[in-house]
Amino acid sequence: MNYQPDSSIQNAGGLAEEVIRKFGEVRVRVFGTSMVPSILPGSLILVQRADVSEISSGEIVLYSREGRFFAHRVVARTYVGGQPALITRGDRLGYDDAPITSTELLGRVSGIQHDERHSEGQLQPVARLGAYKRAILHVLQRSDRATYLYLRLASIWPSLFFRRASCRA
Repeated sequence: MNYQPDSSIQNAGGLAEEVIRKFGEVRVRVFGTSMVPSILPGSLILVQRADVSEISSGEIVLYSREGRFFAHRVVARTYVGGQPALITRGDRLGYDDAPITSTELLGRVSGIQHDERHSEGQLQPVARLGAYKRAILHVLQRSDRATYLYLRLASIWPSLFFRRASCRA
């Protein structure tokens, strides 16, 4: 079955892309689960314009491909047609994305707001995966049921799941 994105979503995506390219910063609401536990569905991410050469492994980037946005973690650098490119992967996914070129890259995710209803919902710096999140991620990568339960618990007990993140150094 072919999925045709709603025209209002396409317009919003085009506007967000234009804003970041022109003004250098945009906030975008996330809907997928590929970055759980780092970014949850419904989280708001702050994206700052960046070039492929400014991004390093471990950072989360936002890119546009085929009319859709993806926020995934950089796992490697490569070259495509002699130009630098990035290899990304959703934290919860077991496979890498196709290389991201400079024309697809919108920027780096510099902050995450998990829940605007609670004080923990302030925009937090993006942290690398610590031992705590790596252990949870190991389970989430293997089970959609565990991911569902994790998301349910996070929605009712956010203080347990969203401690203040420390800045990347």
